Formats: sequence, structure tokens, C-alpha cells
Amino acid sequence: MTDPINPDHYKHGQVECIEAIKAALGRDGFMAYCRGQMMKYIWRAEHKGSPAVDYRKAEWYANRLVLELELANE
Repeated sequence: MTDPINPDHYKHGQVECIEAIKAALGRDGFMAYCRGQMMKYIWRAEHKGSPAVDYRKAEWYANRLVLELELANE
């Protein structure tokens, strides 16, 4: 079964796409990116496809944002 939230094509090659984005944007830019992605998925959830999938995608970015905050406090 394919994961609709974090599909395999996001992990193509040796570097996962999300890690490349983080490296390119830096910590603050990456955190802003995660917040923007959360907003995007929540904004459109009721207007396309499966709302549950878009809400899960927003949740994935929220969890990633929390992870970044926790890593900063270590």
C-alpha cells in the first residue's frame, strides 16, 4: 500500500526531499516552510479529493515542526 502522506517518490535517491529543503532554507526558513505547508493543506482540505488526507498532510508538517523545535532545545 502506498503512503499518501509521505510517498516513496519523496525519498528518491540518497537524500529525502524534506531534508534537502531544510538544508537549502536553513532552520528559520524551514520552520516557515512547514507552517506554510500546514496552512496550504488545511486551506484546501474541504475543496479537493479526500479532506482526511489533506488534514493528515497538515499534521505531518505540524509534527515535523514540533520535531525541529524539540531538536533546537536539546
